[in-house]
Amino acid sequence: MKDDSPKAAQGNPFAKKAGKDPFKKRAKSALDALKKGTAHTYGKSVRCCTDARGKKSPLGRSPAEIVVDASDGFVPLWEKSQTLKWRFQEQSITQFENPEAAKEGIRALMSDALLKWGNAAPIRFHESGAGQRWDFEVVVREQADCDVNGCVLASAFFPDAGQHELVIYPTMFEQPRAEQIETLIHEFGHVFGLRHFFANVSETEWASEVFGKQSKFTIMNYGPNSKLTAADKADLRKLYRKVWSAELDEINGTPIRQFRPYSAA
Repeated sequence: MKDDSPKAAQGNPFAKKAGKDPFKKRAKSALDALKKGTAHTYGKSVRCCTDARGKKSPLGRSPAEIVVDASDGFVPLWEKSQTLKWRFQEQSITQFENPEAAKEGIRALMSDALLKWGNAAPIRFHESGAGQRWDFEVVVREQADCDVNGCVLASAFFPDAGQHELVIYPTMFEQPRAEQIETLIHEFGHVFGLRHFFANVSETEWASEVFGKQSKFTIMNYGPNSKLTAADKADLRKLYRKVWSAELDEINGTPIRQFRPYSAA
């Protein structure tokens, strides 16, 4: 027989304390206040969840420098002459009335975004066939991901030897085509190893290192300043050229580690 006496409850470490629900949620207004300003936003209330928002001016450095990922204590970049192989996550495409037309539209957006990076892109991309090895899947979510900071349009990943997802949210397709392309330009920046412009250098969890010089207008910046520039591309080309020629093996004391894609293993 179950003992519901107060004495039994006192001896049960899992018993709920009188009058207190440990799973009671905050009021929406309080939750919104906590979330406000904690995400990287660019464009019109668009946020990026590939990388967390950092400080406005990390370690007092000038806000005019390219930032590369160093989250794991090293700067991850791609080895020379590598190709990322990708495929569609077929199940996520079945939501469209014409899946093949949707695929063609996404291919065109990805192609246009990569063409904007031009020869600054340090890695090639190839769509894998059925049964072939792949490095990332293009996944289209059915539900939007929005909060007080704005809506996520897409998310990507940083260089490493694993398998990943390039996620596109339905809200992206509601934007003008130019903004759709700009979103993917930004996400491919992450794939190349770039962090957000003001990534927080001081916190180990979101560590980054600075390389190169550029204007406040950069595709990895916040708000209306998030624009791909000639300096973005020049810095990225210079970074990889120095790494691949063995002129550069660390950035500000943080070692650089080069990766081959999963499909190349």
